[in-house]
Amino acid sequence: MKVIKGFALAAVAISVSTGLQANETTSADEVMVVVGSRTPTSISEIPSSVWVIDRSSIEQQLETGVDLKTMLGKLVPGLDLAPQGRTNYGQNLRGRGVQVLINGVSLNNSRGLSRQFDSIDPFNVERIEVISGASSLYGGGATGGIINIVTRQGSSNGLEMTTQVGFTTGFNDSNDMTHRIKQSVSGGSQDVQGYLGVAYEDNGRFYDGKGVEVFPDITQTDLQDNRTIDVLGSLNFTLDEQQSLDLDAQVYRSQFDGDRGVFFPNIDAAPVGSLDGARIRDGFDSDRAPATDREMFNAQYHHADLLSQNFYLQAFYRNEESSFSAFPYPRLMPAEMRYAIEFGASKQNTQLSGFKALFDAEVSDSLRMTYGVDFDAEEFDANQMFFDLPTTDASGGLVQNQSRIEPRYPSYEVDGLSGFVQTDWSLNEHWKLAAGLRQQRMDVTVKDFNKYSYDAMGQRVSVLIPGGSNDYDASLFNASVMYRLDEHQTWFRFSQGFELPDPAKYYGKSPDVNVNDNPLTAVETDQFELGWRLLGDNWQAQTSLYYSWSDKAVTNDANLNVIVVDNKTRDYGFEGAITRYFDDGFETGATLNWVRSEQEDASGDWMKRDVRYASVPSATAYFGWSNVDYTARLQANHAFNMEDDTGRELVGYTTFDVSLNTETQYGKFSLGITNLLDKEYTTVWGQRATAFYSPAYGPEYLFNFQGRGRTYTLNWTVSY
Repeated sequence: MKVIKGFALAAVAISVSTGLQANETTSADEVMVVVGSRTPTSISEIPSSVWVIDRSSIEQQLETGVDLKTMLGKLVPGLDLAPQGRTNYGQNLRGRGVQVLINGVSLNNSRGLSRQFDSIDPFNVERIEVISGASSLYGGGATGGIINIVTRQGSSNGLEMTTQVGFTTGFNDSNDMTHRIKQSVSGGSQDVQGYLGVAYEDNGRFYDGKGVEVFPDITQTDLQDNRTIDVLGSLNFTLDEQQSLDLDAQVYRSQFDGDRGVFFPNIDAAPVGSLDGARIRDGFDSDRAPATDREMFNAQYHHADLLSQNFYLQAFYRNEESSFSAFPYPRLMPAEMRYAIEFGASKQNTQLSGFKALFDAEVSDSLRMTYGVDFDAEEFDANQMFFDLPTTDASGGLVQNQSRIEPRYPSYEVDGLSGFVQTDWSLNEHWKLAAGLRQQRMDVTVKDFNKYSYDAMGQRVSVLIPGGSNDYDASLFNASVMYRLDEHQTWFRFSQGFELPDPAKYYGKSPDVNVNDNPLTAVETDQFELGWRLLGDNWQAQTSLYYSWSDKAVTNDANLNVIVVDNKTRDYGFEGAITRYFDDGFETGATLNWVRSEQEDASGDWMKRDVRYASVPSATAYFGWSNVDYTARLQANHAFNMEDDTGRELVGYTTFDVSLNTETQYGKFSLGITNLLDKEYTTVWGQRATAFYSPAYGPEYLFNFQGRGRTYTLNWTVSY
């Protein structure tokens, strides 16, 4: 048996953009997936909502110039529309957090940085698989579902190369231009295959629907003037008829590389420095720029007949550095009798390593059992660079020269060890039962931390917050029943997931909150789901009703520190996709993500959850046509309005995208247009950031991150 890439997940289910595209010899329900039991299973056997974005769908979305998270938000029912900056904060699945993997290796950190999609260029992606709903089989963080990114691999057909060159612009200014060039080479024999892909992209400035330059996101940073390079390589060895070995390595760098920044003309004002009147100007230069740097290594071994079972072993390592832009903080300066504005920028480092071992046993013709063990070890540290105050005052914040570096958060280690078992029992050709259990143990060790602040005399002082260690256990269960009839499958499922609240932002607040006296506990999510799937020739559809809840809520205090409150939360809703195929290459489809998030108040009444955390309902629709040489697609994307019970509101919007391409003897030429009607709107993240940061950290306009206006993308791709 060929090893499935990233055995924690792996193949195809329902293609949300063009339906399940089974070939002439393989029907839709015969396509194998690795989901639920973490071993290859046909689609019609999966009692859960499973979606796939295949390579052709990825290429079609890239024709419009969108990034990875934007593409996913437009294609996956249940997943929120993308924030459009560097962060994917708030891009939930079914109202809850999503675990993101590359070839089965988690990109989630216990420190919730929300940069999982700033991780790989889609040029190096073969397909993307999504499991909706709480899951425990893959560890923590999957309270809303799992997204697995499967990378491109080498072939045994001899040397193959692909070159892609393109640009994106809104024709607003000379700096409104993104350039990209990407190259891959693959090849091999029946015994060894290799792949090497290099993708380079250089962004310019962004402009909104009125043609005004988008104000930078000074909180989580954005992708303006950002330069990205992604180098991905893989080797696949067939050792013998029973054994195979896959090796992957990736180096990814995404960094700001421009000279446009925010100019604050009044930060040196007396007696109080002001952030009013800020504007964008040339001349920006900082000793710490926003960036995401990642190296990842992954090895997977498969034996098809070890102790009469399939055996999978995976070992992995990931090293990641995340840097942020300079953020303004008030600083009392008694000697000068004023409040100044001091800038600081953090760098946060994570190392993750571990292994996964799994056995897959056919107990009988009707009973199958999967069992194994997972281990991972995570280390985290962070520092804050502060900048020379006279220099920032004189330059209006454009020039940021290092003054000092201090610890930003407590350093810590999180070790996880878990065992799991999953069983599938086919009662007959129509009925199937499945159940599984995961026993998870987490050990958290936090180091001593010196928390710095200014005293009443304006002097820098520190207080020691003692470290310590704590551990916890969680038992997580899933069970389902499925009924199959011809092209239809209906299922009812119960599942559990869990998350560990961010230790970095939970500890380090004060000596009163330390790991020994205030141990963290896992926040568990329970979910019920009722689903239906149709895998027909002309119609394909998948829908689910779900209800998920937890007894605790993770939220933020006024200083944006993480706190865990004993208030129940719940998310319930409907997700679905439908595709209709017509003759002569026409097709149409739609998706709907309707979700409502609520939290219990002190009196036990259910209230709408704060819009800073709640998911935004959304819908998409498309019409497409294709033949051998041409493809065309028009898509509409809509985010609904939303309001919580405190009066906070998120204003929705509607945009349209168009993509056209043609295959010629000189390669494929494509033209894509995003935001076709040049809609002016504030992104969901911009509205959330305003609620998080204003007025405490500055005026509203500093955080009101705007959506990009109409852009045109032209690509040329040739394979040879």
